[in-house]
Amino acid sequence: MKGMLSPSLMCADMLNLQSEIEALDNLGVDYVHLDFMDGKFVPNITLDASLIKSVKSVLKNMKRDIHIMAYEPEQYFDRMDIGAGDIVAVHYEACNNLHDVLGEIHSRGASAFVAISPDTKTDVLADFLDEIDGVLVMTVYPGFAGQPIVEGSFDKISAVRSIIDESNKDIILEVDGHVSWDLCQKMRECGADLFVAGSSSVYSRGMELDEAVNKMMKLIN
Repeated sequence: MKGMLSPSLMCADMLNLQSEIEALDNLGVDYVHLDFMDGKFVPNITLDASLIKSVKSVLKNMKRDIHIMAYEPEQYFDRMDIGAGDIVAVHYEACNNLHDVLGEIHSRGASAFVAISPDTKTDVLADFLDEIDGVLVMTVYPGFAGQPIVEGSFDKISAVRSIIDESNKDIILEVDGHVSWDLCQKMRECGADLFVAGSSSVYSRGMELDEAVNKMMKLIN
C-alpha cells in the first residue's frame, strides 16, 4: 500500500481554512484530518461538528479523515453528516459498546477505525479485527498539537502492523502525533500507511504548503 497523507486542519490557518483545504485538494492529498474534541474525553475543544460537516461541501478529490475524541461519539454522526468516503476513528475507551458504534459507522457507508492512545494496549484490537477498516495509533497523548513523540511508539506501530498482517485483513494503519520530517520514514518502516501531518511537518514554519506536502509525500513513499 502506498503511503497516504492526511494534513491536520487543527494546525492550519483558521482564518483561511477554505483556501487551505482547496490548496491541499489541488495538490493531490489523500485525506484531510479533522479533529473533534468534547472537552471531556480530552481537555480541549477544536473543530466543531458543524465545521466538520461544512468541509464536506468544498472537497473535490480529498476525503474526510475524522478523529472523534469524545465520549459516545455516535451522538455527533448526524451533525457531521458522516457518509460514504469518510474515515471515522473513535476511541476504544470512549464507547459504551464499540461493536455497535463501528456498525453505525459502516451503516452510513463510512470506514470505521479504532483509535488507540499511548496507554491503550494493542491486545484490545483482537475482538474487532472483523469489524474495522483501520487502526489509528496515537504517538502522542490526544488533545493537543506540538507534543513530542511518546517513548515506545515505534514498537507500538510495529506491534499493530503485526496484528494486522497476521489477521490477513485489509486494514489501514494510521499514525497521528509528531509525524515529523525526521520520524515519518521510521514510522513507515514500522508499518504505517496513513500519516497525519501537522505542526512538525506540513504545517511547520518557513515552508510553503505545496513544498511541504510534496516533501512529505516523497518521504513516506
